[in-house]
Amino acid sequence: MKPPKISEAVVRRLPIYLRYLNELRLRGVQTVSSQELGQRLDLNPAQIRKDLAYFGDFGKKGIGYDVGYLIEKIRQILKLDKLIHVALVGAGNLGQALCNYNAYLKDNMKIVAVFDASEGKVGSSINQLAVQPMNELIDTVKRLGVRIGIITVPAAEAQNVANLFVEAGVEAILSFAPIILRVPNELRVHYADFTTELQSLAFYLEEEAK
Repeated sequence: MKPPKISEAVVRRLPIYLRYLNELRLRGVQTVSSQELGQRLDLNPAQIRKDLAYFGDFGKKGIGYDVGYLIEKIRQILKLDKLIHVALVGAGNLGQALCNYNAYLKDNMKIVAVFDASEGKVGSSINQLAVQPMNELIDTVKRLGVRIGIITVPAAEAQNVANLFVEAGVEAILSFAPIILRVPNELRVHYADFTTELQSLAFYLEEEAK
């Protein structure tokens, strides 16, 4: 029997569950119900149960979910139980901030290489990583087994960077550039566009009295 297709919405909720479960574990909480998760995350408890049921039967009726066990299972589902190498292109302010953000290490996602087209940045160090020139990207990505590429360059340069990542064989890209990238269908691209998010937030602002 063919397994059900998991929607992107479900996959995007799993890290939210994982983050809160990690908070519970830090507080020494051992079990949690879908009702409690729903109240804390502002989600329907039935939706949470349905999301988790796609991957297995993790809860016990009348008890809820074992926090440590569910953390382990969600990490396995998200493939965070194995080290994932990441490469970043764009050693500007955003790129430096991402390289210095150590939360990736807790989730087994490690930025192992940084690249930039600026001669002034090449050779500098960010979080113990030397910034490399763009002409070293393909060989380095292949050698280090990089699976995810991060793009933090201006829109005009983003497609060229994506092309290099494609040639190097990455499996997924996270782009902060405000442009839709053209990549092969089998390569997954997620976008983090601050401008779009801010503009959509503006819709919900109360209109000022005239």
